[in-house]
Amino acid sequence: MKNKYHVAGMTCATCQAHVTRAVRSIPGVKSVQVNLLTHSMVVDFDATKTSDQRIIHEVVETGYGAQVADPTTKDSFKKEKLALTKRMQYRLIGSLLFLIPLMYLAMGFMVNLPVPDIFNNVPLFAITQLMLVLPIMGLNRQYFISGLRRLTKLSPNMDSLIAIGTLAAFIYGIYAIIMIVYGYFYDEAVMHLYHHQIYFEVAGAILTFVTIGKYIEENSKHQTLGALEKLLDLTPETAIKKSETGEAIVPLGQILVGDLILVKPGMLIPLDGVIVEGQTTINQASITGESLPVEKSVGDPVIGATQNLMGAFVMRVEKIGQDTTLAQIIKLVEEASNSKAPLAQLADQISSVFVPIVIALALIAFGVWFWLEGDVAFALRIAVAILVISCPCALGLATPVSVMVGTGKGAELGILIKSGEAFEKLPSITTVVLDKTGTITEGKPFVTNIATLGIDELTLLTHVASIEQVSEHPLAYAIVTEAKKRKLILQSVTHFQYTPGKGVKGVVDQARYVIGNQGQLLDGLLSQYDRWIAEAKTVLKVFKNDVSIGLIAIEDPIKPSSSKAIEALKKLGKEVVLLTGDHEKTAQQVAKRVGINLIHAQVLPQDKDRIVNHYQSQGKKVLMVGDGVNDAPALMRADVGMAIGAGTDIAIESADIILMKSDLMDVVHAMQLAKKVVNNIRLNLFWAFFYNVVAIPIAAGLFYYVFDGLLLDPMIAALAMAFSSVTVVLNALRLKTFRVK
Repeated sequence: MKNKYHVAGMTCATCQAHVTRAVRSIPGVKSVQVNLLTHSMVVDFDATKTSDQRIIHEVVETGYGAQVADPTTKDSFKKEKLALTKRMQYRLIGSLLFLIPLMYLAMGFMVNLPVPDIFNNVPLFAITQLMLVLPIMGLNRQYFISGLRRLTKLSPNMDSLIAIGTLAAFIYGIYAIIMIVYGYFYDEAVMHLYHHQIYFEVAGAILTFVTIGKYIEENSKHQTLGALEKLLDLTPETAIKKSETGEAIVPLGQILVGDLILVKPGMLIPLDGVIVEGQTTINQASITGESLPVEKSVGDPVIGATQNLMGAFVMRVEKIGQDTTLAQIIKLVEEASNSKAPLAQLADQISSVFVPIVIALALIAFGVWFWLEGDVAFALRIAVAILVISCPCALGLATPVSVMVGTGKGAELGILIKSGEAFEKLPSITTVVLDKTGTITEGKPFVTNIATLGIDELTLLTHVASIEQVSEHPLAYAIVTEAKKRKLILQSVTHFQYTPGKGVKGVVDQARYVIGNQGQLLDGLLSQYDRWIAEAKTVLKVFKNDVSIGLIAIEDPIKPSSSKAIEALKKLGKEVVLLTGDHEKTAQQVAKRVGINLIHAQVLPQDKDRIVNHYQSQGKKVLMVGDGVNDAPALMRADVGMAIGAGTDIAIESADIILMKSDLMDVVHAMQLAKKVVNNIRLNLFWAFFYNVVAIPIAAGLFYYVFDGLLLDPMIAALAMAFSSVTVVLNALRLKTFRVK
C-alpha cells in the first residue's frame, strides 16, 4: 500500500536525505519519496511487514515529527500554512526588535553614530549586548533544538551549521565578557583588547537573517503550491441532495455513491457522476483545460469541480472522496513533486555528506588560521562564516520547486504529468509513436456503408449488432449505435469469442458468425471493399457459416488538430510513426491526410510493444501516445507513455502523462512545458552549486592574502545563505508565466 505523511522539522536537503535513508531501511518498505517543499513523504510498503506506526516511529527516532496526512483536506492544508506564516512572523518581528538596537550598539562606533555616554563603561556595553542577543536566541531556539539533536545523532543538517556557528560566536562573546570584567578590575589593556571582539551581534544577525530568508522562502514556496491550493478550492463544501422526501443541502461528506444531486445554473458540480435528468452546458476548463463549454445531456458523464453554466440537471453520483477526478489530479500533482528527476540524484548524493564535510572544513580552517595569525577571534570569524554560508537548502529545493510549479501549470492546461522523471525524459524524445483510433481520430466511429451478399441489410445488421453488443471495442459501439438508430431488436448470442486485433465470433439464430478483418471475400464484395478502404474507412468483413455475406464500412473522423500537431512535432525534429490495427490501405490514407510517412498497420496488441522496443533498440527515445487497453503494454514500454484522457483507465494508469482534453496538440504543449521545467531545474542546480563553489573558498579566507584581506563577514554570509534558497524558489516561480506556443 502507499501512504502519505506530513514530516515536521525538515529544513534542508540533508534532512530529506536522513529521513529517506531511515524509512528506506525499514523491512517491507518498497520506495520512499520525501519532499522538502511540501514537508511530506510518500511511502510504498508491504502492509504485512510494516505499518504506519512503525514508519512514524522511525521518522521520530531520526529526530523529526511525522503523522499520516490527508492530501485532500482543504482546511488542514490552509490552517497549516496560516500557522506556519504566523509563527515565522512572530519570530521575525521579535528578532528585528532586538537586533536593531544590538547592531546599533555594537557597530555604531564604526560609522560615528551617537552612543549614550553610559556605554563608555565597557562591561555595561558588553552585558547590554548579551541581554539583547538572548531574546533573539530564544525566539529562534528551534535551530538549536533541531541542529544539536541532529548533531548528537551523528547526522547533522543545516540547523546544525547555524547552531554551531551561532553558539561559537555566542560562547566566544561570553569569553570576551569574562576577559573584559577581568580587565576592568585587574588589567585595562586586556579590557580594551576584547572591547570590540564580543561578536554577540554576529550571533543575533545570523539568526535574524536566516529567519528573514526562511520567511521569504516559505511565502515563495506557498506560491509554488498555489496550483494545488486552487485545485483544493474548486470543490464545493455542500450539495443539494434529492430523495423521496424532497431536496436538502447536505455536507459533501454525507453524499454516497448512487445518490441523486440537483445542480443549478452557476453552481460548481460537487462530485463525478452521470446526468439522469435535464441538459446543460458545462465549463470544464478547471479540470480539462478546454476553453469552450461542453454540452451535456442524459447519459453523459460530468466531472466534479467543473461549473454548470446553463440549465438545471439531476446527476447520479458515481465517485466520491479519493476516487473523484479532482482528488486523482491533486494526488498526481503531489506525487509528481515528490518524485525524483534523475537530475536531482547528484544533488541528493552531495547533500547527504555535505554538512559533515562543511563542519570538518570549518574546524580545519579554524586551526590553520589560528596557526597562521595567532588570533582566536580572527580564526573563529572564518570558521563561523564557513558554517553559515554552506547551507545545502538550495540544493534540496532546486528540483521539487520546479517540478511542483511545472506540474501545477500542466494541470491548468489539462496536462497531468505524473513524475519529475517524465519531465526530464520528454525533451530527449526522438520518436513519437501515435495510435490511430481515439488519438489521431476522434475515437467516435460511425457506420457509413453496408454491403450484403445473399442476405438483406437489416438482417445482417441485426445479427452483427447482436454479437457486437457484448464487445467493448469502439467499432462494436458504432455498429450497435447504428442498429439502435434503426430501432432493430437485438437477439441473444451464444459462444461469443473476442480475439484482439482480429475480430469477434458468435452464434445468432443457430448460425455462426465471424466479424473482423480476416478471411477471403467472394468476388461480389471485393470491389466494394477496395473502394471503401481507399476512402480511409475501416471495413469489417462478415462471414456466416464460413461464407462471406457482407461488409460494414465504419469511419472515424480525424481530429481537427491532428495534422497541426503532427506538423508541429516534425518542426521540433521528432520522427512521427503511425501504429494501427487497421488495414494497410486505410492506414496509408489516414497517414497521408495528417502528414505521417512511417506506418505500421494491421498490428496486433502484442506487436505494439514489440515495435516500440524495436525503435528503442536503435538508440531512439520513444514517446507512445494511445488510449486503449491494447496500448497499455506499449505505453509502459516507451520511454514516456502519454494517455489520451478520454481513454481507458488501464491506459491512463500505464502512462506517465495524461492529456485531459484528448487533443493531440497537447503532446506538443507538454514537450514545450517539459523543456522549460528541465531548463529551470538545471539553472537552479547550477546556481546552488555555483553559489557554494564560489562562496566557501572566500569564507575560508583563500583569497585573504591575494586580494588585500578579502573575507566574508559571518553576518553577510548569513544574509547570502538565506537568500540563496529564495533565489531558487523565485526562479522556479517564473514557470507560472509559461504560455503554450
